[in-house]
Amino acid sequence: MLGRTYETQNCSAARALEIVGERWSLLIIRHALFRGITRFGDFQRSLGVARNILAARLERFVDEGLMERQPSSENSPYHDYVLTDMGRELQPVIVALTHWGDRWAAPGDPPVTFRHEHCGGEVHQQTVCRDCGQQVAIEAVEAQPTAQAMSLA
Repeated sequence: MLGRTYETQNCSAARALEIVGERWSLLIIRHALFRGITRFGDFQRSLGVARNILAARLERFVDEGLMERQPSSENSPYHDYVLTDMGRELQPVIVALTHWGDRWAAPGDPPVTFRHEHCGGEVHQQTVCRDCGQQVAIEAVEAQPTAQAMSLA
């Protein structure tokens, strides 16, 4: 059984969970990505998360490089929490997790759809082979350890 941390796991998914695997983490990132929220109070009001939990998550995101804390404006005591490239790259994770939730956790009419702002088409995640460009079925995906992982074993 895994403990509260995953440092003994030689797995990038486990390492990612160290950063964004807590209950509120991806919801905070979702609100930053798709609602444009950057202010502490706006996150708190929209999510209903306790202030101490939100403060800890935002601080962790800044420490890990997912967000940057920036002054809201001159002479303002407030800060904005702005996603970095690292944080913005969680977008496909949130889209895929939402689609999974629509199908398996809350079937029925989805509460939100993701649309391409240019044409209005619905956005879907796919698993595509980097070499040949074909869409790959789940059954055809293998997890193979890299040479580095083999040397650590």
